[in-house]
Amino acid sequence: MRIVPLITACLVALVLFGLVIERDRLFALVSDLSPRDTAAVASEPVEEAPAQVAEAAADPLDEGPVDDGIVRVMAKRSVAQEIGTQVRLRGETEAARQVSVLSEVSGKIISDPRRKGAFVHEGALLCSVDPGTRESALAEAQARLNEAQARRPEVEARIPEAQARVAEARARLDEARINATAAERLSQDGFASQTRVANTEAAVQSAQAAISTAEAGLKAAEAGLDSLNASIESAQAAVARARTEIDRLQIVAPFDGVLETDTAELGSLMQPGGLCATVIQLDPIKVVGFVPETEIGRVEVGAMAGARLSEGPDVQARVTFLSRSADPTTRTFRVELTVPNPDLAIRDGQTAEILIQSQGVKAHLLAASALTLDDNGTLGVRIIDAESTAQFRPVTVLRDTPEGVYVTGLPDQADIITVGQEFVTDGVVVAPSFEEIIQ
Repeated sequence: MRIVPLITACLVALVLFGLVIERDRLFALVSDLSPRDTAAVASEPVEEAPAQVAEAAADPLDEGPVDDGIVRVMAKRSVAQEIGTQVRLRGETEAARQVSVLSEVSGKIISDPRRKGAFVHEGALLCSVDPGTRESALAEAQARLNEAQARRPEVEARIPEAQARVAEARARLDEARINATAAERLSQDGFASQTRVANTEAAVQSAQAAISTAEAGLKAAEAGLDSLNASIESAQAAVARARTEIDRLQIVAPFDGVLETDTAELGSLMQPGGLCATVIQLDPIKVVGFVPETEIGRVEVGAMAGARLSEGPDVQARVTFLSRSADPTTRTFRVELTVPNPDLAIRDGQTAEILIQSQGVKAHLLAASALTLDDNGTLGVRIIDAESTAQFRPVTVLRDTPEGVYVTGLPDQADIITVGQEFVTDGVVVAPSFEEIIQ
């Protein structure tokens, strides 16, 4: 076994350890062991080149030895600048309205179909259903209505007649009561017999019975009028129902739009709830995105926005809707832009990148490598406070650019550790070297 290479390797490792790890102590030891006379050195004139003096003064990395426990780090003195922020979203285009036009009646289709992609105006015929016996049903309902209305004068005339009978019966009752009273008084004075008194009382009771009969006839006449009115209303309802059935035979477009499907084929059997066609409205068209709850405060209705489509022109519009309720799954809020689309160049379902303008904020421009995480996984940076100790500060990333990331959550001016932030914790004293001075 050769021992010389081992000894050489150990000496080399020891020298490298001294130069890299214990450089300051090694230089101090070499200075103490120097054979030069300190007094002679002090009396010896020393002349340094101005360039060397300036270079030595400007070298921030050669700051001399540091005490134990102090960590050297690289830092940047950052000043916040105001930037115009934009909320960036991913979304898609969506038709302003989309309706599946369904049938409300049953029957055979008797109209020629319209093909998908065709533009239709509001009220345009989409599907026509065979009327069948519906027109006969309408005629029958109309005849019943006419019959009921023709009986109205006869039924209404019975009411005055019944009222007259009631009045006549009441007059006869008054007359019978007067006769009964007179007979009673005459009987008391001995001028009338008991038989006459009994006859007058019987006449009173007969008159009362006649009133009851007349009132019953009046109620019957009024009930007959109510029944007639009910018959008329029932006939009118039947007529309206028959007309509605006939009107529903013609299925029309509810608004201007484009057919997304073919209309029902000629000769096919349509059932209630069957699909006639699907119509979508593309002018105007909506651009829909979803805002995370962390940025919902930066979006407001009426804000200017733009959208870049996967295919087609870039568009500009304003925010027309901002949801007040979050999606229970994604915890995001729906936002809509309404964009004119007169030539229908924008299609439903196109992918869009949405930029919504928001108020300017002050932010720091940092390299992405300066960001770190704390023990709880919170994104932030480590700054140097007035006591030269490291402190963690959470930040919010506003925008990612080629020059770096813009973050908020820091003071207007801060000394941010850019190299070495992973090797220090809160409260650790650091010896910073600032990038501005080095550069």
